Parts: sequence; C-alpha cells; structure tokens
Amino acid sequence: MVGASRGLGRGIADVFAAAGARVVAIARSAPGDLAADVPFEVADVPFEVADVRFEAADAADPATPPRILATYQPEILVVVAGATPVSRPLHEHTWDTFSVHWHSDVKIAFGWVREALVRPLPPGSRVIVVSSGAAVNGSAVSGGYAGAKATQRFIAAYAQDESGRAGLGITFTTVLPVMTPAGGVGQEGIRAYAARSGRTPADFVAGLGEPLTAETAGAAVVELVRSDPAGLAPGYLLTAAGLQKLP
Repeated sequence: MVGASRGLGRGIADVFAAAGARVVAIARSAPGDLAADVPFEVADVPFEVADVRFEAADAADPATPPRILATYQPEILVVVAGATPVSRPLHEHTWDTFSVHWHSDVKIAFGWVREALVRPLPPGSRVIVVSSGAAVNGSAVSGGYAGAKATQRFIAAYAQDESGRAGLGITFTTVLPVMTPAGGVGQEGIRAYAARSGRTPADFVAGLGEPLTAETAGAAVVELVRSDPAGLAPGYLLTAAGLQKLP
C-alpha cells in the first residue's frame, strides 16, 4: 500500500487487513519512534487490525519501488500517494506550484507501475492506481493537479497494454475517487472551492451529497481485487455509492 498513512490510503489499508491480507504500508514517516517492523499509529489512532507492517520510505524515490517489491513480492499493489494541491487560481500559480503533482503523483505512479512491469510481479497480480475524479471533471483551483491525475490514468492503461503484449498476466486498474473530506487532499479542495463560491466548508460539503468515506473506498478496492480480471474496466469513478465503470 503506497501512501497509507492517512485518508483514503489509511482506510484502504485497514479494510485489506481486516479482510485477512498482510499489508505493507509505505509512507515517508510515522509519528514517534516506532520500529519499522511493528504496526504503526497515525495521529495516535492505531490501525484497526494488527497485521500491518510499516515501511518508512519516500514513494517518489526511484530506489524505493525495486527495494520494496523485491523484499515483499506482493501480488496486490495499491498506489495512493501524492501531494496536497496548492489551491489558487491559475494566474496566481507559478510553474513550480502548478507542476507540483507532476513531480509527485505522476512520478510515484510511473515508478511503481514501471517496476511492476520490469520485475515483473507474479502472474495474476493486481495493480490499482488511485487517481482522482478531477481527472475527469478538472479542478480550476489546483494548478496541474487534474492533468497529473489524468496522466496517472494513462500510465495504468499503458501498463495494461504492455502486460497483455508480454503475456505477464498483471491487471492494472485506475480508481478515481470524488472529492471527499475523508483525506487531506479533499479537505484542501473543499476549503478552496468553498472560499471561491462564498460558502462555508460545511455548506460546500453538504452540497456534495453523501460523502465518500475511507471505509467505502477500502471496500471498493477489495471488491476490485476479488473480481474476475476479465471483467474489469480500465478505470472506475468511486463515489459513496461505490464503483462506476468509466468509458
């Protein structure tokens, strides 16, 4: 689980562990001085299931994917990690702030997906890249975020094609969650769009309808990895109602 310290990544890790999976949670840091071979806590709230191993690592470092995949040889790889958007109108961005997600979210997806092909992961493995609904709908206040998340979707699709061409038997899928207060990225988006529309964050969230929760996201990803790969779509929009296939 790449990016499992909080938000949707944390929820997905919890649900996988509750379903009986042995979860390796990758994040840059954990609170306190916990050893790397014990379950870790985030904001003083422990994972709900003990069978979660923490690995402190920078997901964007090119050396991290080969090291982690060689050590654990997973059959399921979920990539959630990314940066929190810098929220401001287009003309107030610099190129450095606009391009943040190309150097984080896109780089992370590329590195882990590429390594899954190069290694390769065992036949029958599943790779799920968690992108964003912004890849479909855009995001006017977050610079290059929407474009970066769309590129993550392309990366997974390209990898699926290469897996098929090489007969690797690895399935690559993209999940695009809608805006949700369940994680830091969504909270920042809610704050920015609420301010832009002259509403309070609470009023803006109420207008979104039933919110997507971390638990719902986790259940949806578990559902995907249990599904027949022959019937999987290249991408799914994820809402509080569950997964919806994208064209």
